[in-house]
Order: sequence, then structure tokens, then C-alpha cells
Amino acid sequence: MRSLTILCSLLFIFSGNAARVAATTTFTSEDRVIIEKKKIVLVRKGRLARQFPDRKTATVNYPVIKSGLKNPAVLNRVRSLLQIKNIFDTSLAEYRADAWLDEFDYQVNYNKNFILDITFTQSGQAAYPDSQTKNFAINLKTGTLIKSRDVFKPATLRTLAEMVDRKLQAEKNQIFKEAVQRGDITTDEKKNIQEMFDALKFQVKDLDNFSVSDKGITFLYDAGFPHVAQALEPDGKYFLSYAELRSFIKPEGLLGRFVS
Repeated sequence: MRSLTILCSLLFIFSGNAARVAATTTFTSEDRVIIEKKKIVLVRKGRLARQFPDRKTATVNYPVIKSGLKNPAVLNRVRSLLQIKNIFDTSLAEYRADAWLDEFDYQVNYNKNFILDITFTQSGQAAYPDSQTKNFAINLKTGTLIKSRDVFKPATLRTLAEMVDRKLQAEKNQIFKEAVQRGDITTDEKKNIQEMFDALKFQVKDLDNFSVSDKGITFLYDAGFPHVAQALEPDGKYFLSYAELRSFIKPEGLLGRFVS
């Protein structure tokens, strides 16, 4: 009986230690960052509040990078990259001093395997409602933005850009065709809008703007249409699976694990 009691005690101690080790391993994983969401309500006062009484406040949600990386220099670089001022070139003080902003927010798309992919969005209103997005794909080994040449073979970039451009061309042609069929484009507008569509082309320089997932890469493209034509603007999100990208990806790069 005593032997059984000792054995049970040992098993209890071992299982407790194992649980603590597992919890510690999960918490101190060094291939991702620990993010805490911080919310700030900007309050506009004085002349601005009197001039825009329905726009006295704006909500800002932004990521605070708490920890998760072993190298403090890299951690500081990541924190610096994601400072509010670096997202849309506007500081909290500048947002507060202007009535445009309604909401500033973010979404974490990917945070593991030494890659942090995060999308920021801001929306507001001046003469008309508007919004912008900006994506950051960050190398958590270096604390720097991931460029296409870091993860794709340089000799293949032109071919890759052409592959993405075919998706853009197919999308814009479909949008234009459907808009004409619905009568959304008048005869007077047709020439100008056709010229805007003709100017759209995905190039090698555009390959630096992408978002990472476990399934593949979404290349992002901003057509930059004026507000009057934004309803016709291509979505600008072109997904390619890792199977499609296999011949383009550097085996030694951060995306190499997905095609090995």
C-alpha cells in the first residue's frame, strides 16, 4: 500500500511539472510576439467641438507589443515600426486636432513562425466618408519589414508580378464590363474611366505589399481611384497558394517552411 502511495505521489509531481513546463514553453515561444490591444477615446474640445458637434470623439485601437522575442533590439524595432505615427503618417495629437477620424483599428492576420502580419484601418469623414488600410508583414528575426526579395527568388520576380497582374487585369475587365451592362457608366464618363482602368498594372515594385497566411500569400494593390469612381475600384487582393508559389519561394527564407 505504501509503495502505491509513493508511486501516486511521484506521478502527481511529474504531471504537475510537465504541465508547468508545457505552459512555460507556450508562454515563452520566441517565434511570435505577445500583443495587447489598447483603446483610446480621443476627445475634441473648443472650436473643433463647436464646429463639428457630432464629431467630438474618435476611437483608436492599437497594438502594444508586450514581449515574446528574445532579442530586445529586435523587439524595439518591431515596436518602433508599429508606432501610430508610422502607420498613416499621423500622430495621436494630429488625429485629436482634426475632425476627420472616426475610428482607427487593426487586425492581426498572422503571428508565428517569426512572421507578424498585421493590417491597420482608419476611417473618417470630411466632404465624404473615406477609409484607408495599410498592411505590415514583419520579420520577427530582424524586426524589419519583409520585402519580396527576402522571400522570393529575385530571378523570378518579374514572372511572379506578371502572374499577379493577370488576376488584376481579369478583375478590372470584369468590373468595367458589368458596369457598362448595368448602365453605371455614362457615355461621357466611359472614356475617362476606361483610361483609369488601362493605367492599372501590377508590377515588380508592387510585390512588396502582401499579406501572409498558412495557406498562401495575398498580394495587395491600391488602384488609387478618386472618390467619384471608388465604387468601380478593383478589390486589389490577389491570393496565390503556396503550391502555386513553390517555384518562386526561397527555400532558406521565412516562407521556405511552407514549400519544404
